Amino acid sequence: MAERIAHPFEPVVTPNSRILILGTMPSPKSREQGFYYGHPQNRFWRILMDLFNEPMKDTISEKLEFLRTHHIAIWDVFSSCDIKGADDSSIKNAMPNDLDRIFNIADINAVFTNGQKASTAYKRFFSEKYPVQWICLPSTSPANCRSWTYDTLKEAWQVILDYL
Repeated sequence: MAERIAHPFEPVVTPNSRILILGTMPSPKSREQGFYYGHPQNRFWRILMDLFNEPMKDTISEKLEFLRTHHIAIWDVFSSCDIKGADDSSIKNAMPNDLDRIFNIADINAVFTNGQKASTAYKRFFSEKYPVQWICLPSTSPANCRSWTYDTLKEAWQVILDYL
């Protein structure tokens, strides 16, 4: 059964952020852990660490420092929605986040959406308002493991390095 979820996290952004990575809504595991991409099978953090040749960061403070160091902002396209668990395809009645909270702070060169649902929402709510390069990346979700091996996913995500 779907439940109404209000986005629990603040955006991660500094004036030095140059790219923005947008997901849809934190999963139940992420909400339980108190930070983005908290499901142990989600490949988001592993991909980023590998792209920058860094060891895995385990704590929220280490991940925040990593994002700051590499000029990466992260948030989600939705401020609230009805969702069943972590199933993006079940999202209904979604309300967009206020991305001015990022674009008014940082000079963002490019927006990357983590998966098709985030991309569709970005196109609908934001693409005309923020005229920056926008690229849909394959989802790092565990639900996407059959479609994208780790190596092909990492290769697709390498494009973010071109904008930093």
